[in-house]
Amino acid sequence: MKIIQGDQVTLETGTSHRGGVSQWRRLLDGNAGAVDNFSLVWAQSPGRYSPRHRHNFEQIRVQLEGVASYGRTGTMKPGMIGYYPEAVHYGPQTQDEGEMLSSLALQFGGASGSGYIGRDEQAAITKELRSLGEFKNGAFRRNKGVPGKRNLDGFQAIWEHAKQRPLTYPEPRYEAPLLMDPDRFAWLTVDDMPGVQEKPMGVFTECRTMAGLLKLAPEAVFEATGARDIFFVLSGDGMVKGEPWRYATTVFLDRGESARFSAETETEILQLRLPNLDHLKGEDA
Repeated sequence: MKIIQGDQVTLETGTSHRGGVSQWRRLLDGNAGAVDNFSLVWAQSPGRYSPRHRHNFEQIRVQLEGVASYGRTGTMKPGMIGYYPEAVHYGPQTQDEGEMLSSLALQFGGASGSGYIGRDEQAAITKELRSLGEFKNGAFRRNKGVPGKRNLDGFQAIWEHAKQRPLTYPEPRYEAPLLMDPDRFAWLTVDDMPGVQEKPMGVFTECRTMAGLLKLAPEAVFEATGARDIFFVLSGDGMVKGEPWRYATTVFLDRGESARFSAETETEILQLRLPNLDHLKGEDA
């Protein structure tokens, strides 16, 4: 079990292979090299452009502040949750310079078993590639005379440099990303937990990736049993495992771990569940 006070996590600043300057707080990281590796960041960006592209991993994005435009994929308004399946194109993402957006980004290996290259490895490879070419507008362009395809999607260039083989995208399980507005979902009562309600937003792929919301009335208690679950506090105050929660408190419960969430004030919590990829462990990602 991990409890992270998000507002105490160091704010990092850097340039992305997608372009623009971003700030982020790294809340959680999985196990580097594992097929079920993952990363959760609380990101802020004062300006960004990303071309239409796809990945061989999955993402769940939660818009906290500002309006994010993803072109023909759709628009993410504050409170919305987006599920971006592996191998499915989305974007382009555009954002005016100086327009601040805040979001959660959970990236993780998906049902195909393609895995996920963690942020530290991505940063190291990006640095190496900058000695061989240029990242611009989300793409990587090799210098003249450098072996390899001259123009590539930025992430694809990173992946192929890391694996030293061409990236073959898995067959997509979905036709398009799913953008969800929680305001259009009803709260449901949770059995045997007075004062606790839930909004199940969706379960995705055969590996049961999940996203939803919880609401606790004052003095309500939510008994959680983990299955690689992430809880992110959106509002309210309370206690979990002897520690206080507030906005951006993040709790990770691995399989078999449990926690008692005791609300002091009305609280809303985002719940995300990572996919169960046990049947893929041992395979080369």
